[in-house]
Amino acid sequence: MKKYSLLFLPCLLLSVCLTAQPCPDKPYIKAPELSDAVRKTFEAQLAQAQTTYEARPDDADALIWMGRRTAYLGRYMEAIELFGKGVEKHPADARFLRHRGHRYLTVRCFDAAIEDFQAAARLTRRLPDEVEPDGLPNARNIPTSTLQSNIWYHLALAHYLKGDFKKALPAWKRCVELSQNPDGLVSSTHWYYMTARRLGLQRKAEKALQKVGKDLDIIENQDYYTLIQLYQGRIGEGDVQKMLRTTDNALSNASLGYGYGNWLWYNGRQQEARQVFAQITQGSSWAAFGFIAAEAELSRK
Repeated sequence: MKKYSLLFLPCLLLSVCLTAQPCPDKPYIKAPELSDAVRKTFEAQLAQAQTTYEARPDDADALIWMGRRTAYLGRYMEAIELFGKGVEKHPADARFLRHRGHRYLTVRCFDAAIEDFQAAARLTRRLPDEVEPDGLPNARNIPTSTLQSNIWYHLALAHYLKGDFKKALPAWKRCVELSQNPDGLVSSTHWYYMTARRLGLQRKAEKALQKVGKDLDIIENQDYYTLIQLYQGRIGEGDVQKMLRTTDNALSNASLGYGYGNWLWYNGRQQEARQVFAQITQGSSWAAFGFIAAEAELSRK
């Protein structure tokens, strides 16, 4: 891990948001549904991370993994506190702000998340990007994201979840620019497209789709690629509906479902879109971004 130059020492709140999206001291948190085998694995990984951290309390990597492993078990507020400790001990290490911001999003503290991601973006502004290791590896065990792409992805998402599409769009554009592989390209382009459409910028949205070709080798963002194919007219609405009916993967339903619902929305079918959003929020993927986005849509008048 490279050493970060000390460009900024941002003053950050640890557990509250500032304005429109209050974050209570004890927010409602829905624990993830984990099988006994998965929970046992996650608990063993956390125990190992804790042992490593206790042996090396000044090691930034050890504290990062302690926080990440804690969050995978649904202990989000504990993870936020751990990452906050990292912000204090390693103020020039943008990773702590990036991961704390992510978990602020999980517990619906959007303003606090924005503060963290903006500070992380400033810290990394003049630094080379780096691959971010996966805590939950994909089928090929190949990481598909980087530190900076994750900072900008989550910053854009935070603005989007607040309904501030004008601020979200340039952040999504930066995320597209930082994409280094097909998975990164389709995920960032998907959100950029949706945001541009919500702003009524259809030509700009369609132009962005031109960068996404046919037969891409997608490792983990297949749902986003499917949605882009819908936007491009390569598949039809019925194909997406069939996928939603046949998949039993809750996370996939949240991601694919939200994109489909949003497509209905900006094509003038808002009542149908709200029905799709409501169905998503009846599912089990409480921490999924598609679930949070559907929840945010339903909260707006």
